Amino acid sequence: MTTTERLGNYVNRRSFLGSAGFGLGSAALLSLLDRDALGETIDTSYNGIAGLPHHDAKIKRVIFLTMAGGPSHLETFDYKPKLDELNGKPMPESFTKGQPIAQLQGQQLKVQGHLTKFQEFGKGQFISDFLPYHRKMADQICVVKSMLTEQINHDPAHTFMNTGSAISGRPSMGAWVNYGLGSDSEDLPGFVVMTSVGGRNPQPIAARQWGTGFLPSRHQGVEFNSTGDPVHYVTRPPGVTEKHQQALVQSIQQLDSRRNQMVDNPEIKARIAAYEMAFRMQASVPDLTDVSDEPQHILEMYGAKPGDGSFASNCLLARRLAEKGVRFIQLYHRGWDHHGGLVQYMNTCCGLTDKPTWALLTDLKQRGMLDETLIVWGGEFGRTPMFQGKGGAGRDHHMKGFSMWLAGGGIQGGTAYGETDELGYASVKDVVHVRDLHATMLHLLGIDHNRFSVKFQGLDMRLTGVEPARVVKGVLS
Repeated sequence: MTTTERLGNYVNRRSFLGSAGFGLGSAALLSLLDRDALGETIDTSYNGIAGLPHHDAKIKRVIFLTMAGGPSHLETFDYKPKLDELNGKPMPESFTKGQPIAQLQGQQLKVQGHLTKFQEFGKGQFISDFLPYHRKMADQICVVKSMLTEQINHDPAHTFMNTGSAISGRPSMGAWVNYGLGSDSEDLPGFVVMTSVGGRNPQPIAARQWGTGFLPSRHQGVEFNSTGDPVHYVTRPPGVTEKHQQALVQSIQQLDSRRNQMVDNPEIKARIAAYEMAFRMQASVPDLTDVSDEPQHILEMYGAKPGDGSFASNCLLARRLAEKGVRFIQLYHRGWDHHGGLVQYMNTCCGLTDKPTWALLTDLKQRGMLDETLIVWGGEFGRTPMFQGKGGAGRDHHMKGFSMWLAGGGIQGGTAYGETDELGYASVKDVVHVRDLHATMLHLLGIDHNRFSVKFQGLDMRLTGVEPARVVKGVLS
């Protein structure tokens, strides 16, 4: 074949794909209808990379509950009597001098006392009145009070929490896990993302937060919609028959296969695998999202109303995804950016997320799945001990100290780990960096973070980066 003919085939293929409007799901029909018709030799199965896991895993999957916007640790888990004692007084300069502050920079800083009451549970656990259902599961969660991140604004802080780097375009933690271990599900992606909204100033979440960066694109997170079609372009469009799909897919497979013989591009293999997954999802996703088979008491336990787009419904779907073998499930609830009106919006956000979170943990435990699941709860950063008022008392972004919690397989429940200073400003004891959180998560999955890397631009790239990271053994059972 001449160079001109090859170029013509490539251009025609690009034009054909660009103008074909049959949807992503249609492009995989051949995988089930006539897999051998074209003599396709590309292996689209994926079971992780060789040599993993490095050691016996404690868990099979991760469910990461992301409270997007940054919930206040001082109204959730970090009780500081000194904060109430100094309420309304100037913030001691020894805490803040030379420190990065988001929106309060250059303003007169005053201490804001707690805006709720706390009760103590277990070994040093304090849980606020905003979270009554968390109190029901206090003996199963480990609250990490000494978190530390490096970014003070929402998007870069999400990027850092998700990828271990503030540089956009790096692989997300879910993509790393999916790449390393593969999925236990043949009919669903290994990494699924869902979002819900409710609260103050719901910040947008960019799709790159669950992207693959330099890893093969097949490992990226797939966003499931809370309302309407669960996944864009998977449903067969009106008027498109199975026969039409078969004809289209045969043409695409021929073109992809020919192109791959020329260039041996792993992204073409990834595209073929995505087509096959898309078709399988045409059958599996509707069954997954149809919760009519759930007992009424389960729906009531979550507070879920199918199709309402709520965090509660997403938690129920997370449990169903876990049952189907999905490796990494990430739920975002957008609305925790409480610069003002903190009491009002904490009541809103906690009202939408507190009970469903308890229900998810309880449901997994009842089904014998909690011991093989790691649940992580938290935001991209915390909030300041200083007052910020926009429509009532609020708090600014804060990265020096905040709280998250872990539960499930390999986690020591009923405990608290680490401490902030007397005003909850900075983590001072048993500090847990975001990279340490990633290292601990990988460890529970059977992966040594120091040995889990991919060569990119001449460097051995890792989720935990090049700075020192540690497995937080104090939270492990």
